[in-house]
Amino acid sequence: MSLRWLLLIWLVPVLCFGAENASSPSAPDFQRIVAELTDQGDRLVAGYSAENGMDTADAFSGLYFDIFEGSGMEAAVGMRDPGLKSELESRFGKIIGLATRGRTQDEVATAWQQLSNQLRQVADAQQPPAVNFWGLLVQAFLILLREGFEAMLVITALVAYLRRQEASNQVRVVYQGAFWALLASLVTAWLFSVVLQVSGAGREALEGVTMLLAAAVLFYVSYWLISKSEAARWQAFIHAQINNALSKGSAFALGLAAFLAVYREGAETVLFYQALSSESNGQWWPLLAGFGLAAAALLILFRVMQAASFRLPIGLFFTLTAVLLYYLAVTFAGNGVLELQEAGWVAITPVDGVARIGWLGVYPTVESLSAQLLLLIPLPLAIAWWWTRRRRRALAGARV
Repeated sequence: MSLRWLLLIWLVPVLCFGAENASSPSAPDFQRIVAELTDQGDRLVAGYSAENGMDTADAFSGLYFDIFEGSGMEAAVGMRDPGLKSELESRFGKIIGLATRGRTQDEVATAWQQLSNQLRQVADAQQPPAVNFWGLLVQAFLILLREGFEAMLVITALVAYLRRQEASNQVRVVYQGAFWALLASLVTAWLFSVVLQVSGAGREALEGVTMLLAAAVLFYVSYWLISKSEAARWQAFIHAQINNALSKGSAFALGLAAFLAVYREGAETVLFYQALSSESNGQWWPLLAGFGLAAAALLILFRVMQAASFRLPIGLFFTLTAVLLYYLAVTFAGNGVLELQEAGWVAITPVDGVARIGWLGVYPTVESLSAQLLLLIPLPLAIAWWWTRRRRRALAGARV
C-alpha cells in the first residue's frame, strides 16, 4: 500500500459523506453572527466584576460554543484560514481566563475589544460563497493540500528514514498506521455530524487529546531517530541490528506516529468538505476535481521529497528529519493545550507580552507555553550528549 492508494481509498467515502450531508445549512452570515456576539459580549463586559468572574467566563464560553461554533462560523473560518481560527480561539480563551481569575474590568474589556475588533474585520472581509465551478474547485484543492501537508511530512520522514536504513520491509507499518487513521477520521466525522451530533467541548477535547498524543509520540520518535542515526553513522553492524530494533516496539511507535499525524487532520478535513458542500448547491464535479488535484499534488510532493532525501548526506538527512518531527511535536503541544482550554479541560492563565505565533503553536497562556517548554528543555541536553559522543568517537578514531 502506498500514499496513492491511501488517498484513492479515502476519496469515495469523503465524497459520499459530503453527499449524505448535502442538506447542511447554507454558509453562515458572518455579519449577523458577529453582531449577535458583539451585542451579548458588550453586555457581559459592562456587567462584569471580579466577584462574578466565573459567571462571566461561563457566559463567554457559551458565546464561543453556542454562537461562534454553533452557527458554523468557526468551521467556515477554519476552512479558509486555520491560523485565523486558532487566533480567534485563543482570544476567546484569554477573556475566559481573565474572568475566571477575577482580573480587573479594564483587562477584560481590553481583551474583549481586541476580539470584537478582529471579529468585525473577519465579517467585513467575508467573501460570498464560492458557488461557481472554479471557486469551489480552488477551495476543495486548498483544503486537502493544506490539511494533508503536515501529515504527509510525517509520513515522508518516516518512510525515508526506514528506506535509508535498509528496512523497507517495515514501511508497511507506516502506511498501515495512515490507513487506519483515515478510516478512523471518517468514522469520527460521521459520528460527530450524523450519529452523536457532537459539537462544542467534546470535539475540542478530542482534537486536543489527539494533538498532545501526537506531540508525545513525535517527540519520542525524533529522539529515537537521532540515536539510531548515530548508530548508523558510526557502527558498522547497524544493518544487522536495525530490523531487530524495529521489531521490538519501535515499529509500533513509527506506525502510531503516522496514525496520529493523519488522524489529527483527517476528521477535520472531512468536516471542512462538508462545510464546503453546503455552499456548492449540488455541484459535485468541482469538489471531485479539487480533491483529485490536491491528491495529485501531495503525491508529487511526496515523491520529490523522497527523492531529495536520498540525495542528502546521511548526517544532514537524519538531522533535518529529527528537526522536522521535533518542530511538529512542539507545534502540536501548543495547539493541543489550546483545544483543551477551549473544552474547559485545562485552565487558562493569560501571559502578557507574548505574541501569538500560529505556525509555532505559541499562544500567550502559562499552560500552553509550559507544555512546549517541557519538550524544549531536553533539547540542550540532547545536543550536549550528541556533541560529547561525537567528540569521543572522533578522538577514538584519531588514536586508531
